Amino acid sequence: MSKETEKQRWQRNFADLLQELRVAQTGVQILFAFLLTLPFSNGFTRTTEFQRDVYIVALLSAAAATAMIISPVAFHRALFRQGRKPELVRFAHRMASGGLGFMLISMVSAVLLITDFVLSRPIAFLLSAFTGVWFLVFWVILPFARRNWGDDDIDDEDDDPRTLAGD
Repeated sequence: MSKETEKQRWQRNFADLLQELRVAQTGVQILFAFLLTLPFSNGFTRTTEFQRDVYIVALLSAAAATAMIISPVAFHRALFRQGRKPELVRFAHRMASGGLGFMLISMVSAVLLITDFVLSRPIAFLLSAFTGVWFLVFWVILPFARRNWGDDDIDDEDDDPRTLAGD
């Protein structure tokens, strides 16, 4: 197998990132749609002021996550065929990371809203904190811990370990 050029590597990195964003985009869109319809349900009138505040945090953070996760598409359109793939990949990485942060806030807020509506507030806070920690374990702690699990790992998409030197 021939060595991957820098241009090919940036193209592959961008394709990988877009695939990841597709997965995140689906999740945040479903959550956002749920939050958009919630005030129109019959039970929403029984929410407390605290629950409405939590709802606003969940809604706005879902909107922010949606904007950030979809923004690489607009950025790609603006830079199309300008040979600026490295800049695009770096921007998309930052937007994906920020979007996941807002998605975390939105999900934990949605859990807090629902659990506070059906359970006591202390239990709601406990379950929401557990949810936040759970997401942090799988989205931050395990991925970053995995980065140190060995230097000789081979990328799943790459049959030739020599091409990893540029990653």
